[in-house]
Amino acid sequence: MDTEHQKSTEAQSVKRRRGSGVSTAYETLKREILDLTLAPGSPVDEVSLTQRFNMSRTPIREALVKLASDGLVVTLPNRATIVAPIDFLELSQFFDALTLMYRVTTRLAAQNHTPAEITAIRDLQKAYAQAVGDKDVEYMIETNRDFHVAIAKAGKNRYYTDLFTRLLDEGRRLLRLYYSSFNYELPEIYLDEHEVMVAAIMDRDVARADKIAKAHADQIVKQIQSYISADRRLSDGMAI
Repeated sequence: MDTEHQKSTEAQSVKRRRGSGVSTAYETLKREILDLTLAPGSPVDEVSLTQRFNMSRTPIREALVKLASDGLVVTLPNRATIVAPIDFLELSQFFDALTLMYRVTTRLAAQNHTPAEITAIRDLQKAYAQAVGDKDVEYMIETNRDFHVAIAKAGKNRYYTDLFTRLLDEGRRLLRLYYSSFNYELPEIYLDEHEVMVAAIMDRDVARADKIAKAHADQIVKQIQSYISADRRLSDGMAI
């Protein structure tokens, strides 16, 4: 093997190892932020993370950049990094925007979907139902997000899809609170809402799709608000 080829091979090997390290750190920290193991507002220390994951600062920083792009960590003016806070003072605005996107994307999906898109939506709903049955909250959050994004894509308006995706991603920790309010045993009636929503979309019943989407959003918002009000730690803003 000539020297240049050997150097190239070694460089690619280092790149693969670093990429694997970035993925490991990113996925681990993402899961801990979403399940609230890492509390909103808590510090994220690069030095501690390098020791924890036994890797250099470069892959740790790359993982933090990815988390920042997800809106899960933020860098303060003093360059300290923290888990992104949940701004409870602006939740009403967030819920208004979320409800609107539930409604408009479901309406448009009822108007514009294709058979292939319905297949994708139904497959995601089956995966979500399985996650609910298994009480796998991380997979519940992921498949719920993907289910509604698939509906948005079926509506054929990429601006709505992009906005709704952003709102769903920002709301993943709130969805964790939603599921925890049921002790991770989601009542069958709320699982059925997805099925009814899909049926309305398939029937191209725009008015019914809108009504179901609004009811679905309203019950999620009401449940989260009730849970926050009942939890003194959250309602007082501690560690948020």
